[in-house]
Amino acid sequence: MSQLPEDVRSTCRYFAFYIANGTLDVELLDGIDYRSALMQFGSPLEQVFAIFTNVLDVQPDGSVTNAGDAMYRAAQYVRRHCDPSYVVEPPFEDWETELV
Repeated sequence: MSQLPEDVRSTCRYFAFYIANGTLDVELLDGIDYRSALMQFGSPLEQVFAIFTNVLDVQPDGSVTNAGDAMYRAAQYVRRHCDPSYVVEPPFEDWETELV
């Protein structure tokens, strides 16, 4: 069995830390206590991780090239989930939100 590359594992670990710590994209989510909202039935947290991993770009050598972009797109979903007046720009494409 092979593991995910170290850079991917590290990026995912930091992403999970930022969500749990309440520090995911502090500027975009300023003043929004999103942690409890993500734990509601229906698994919005599952969608956050799907967006993050769908957007994450992993090179053949295992390096991650767009961790910040992937975190930002996930943060946009969080903001929209907590603030229905927020408009995601650009809108999510189907492949970004796909649950596989």
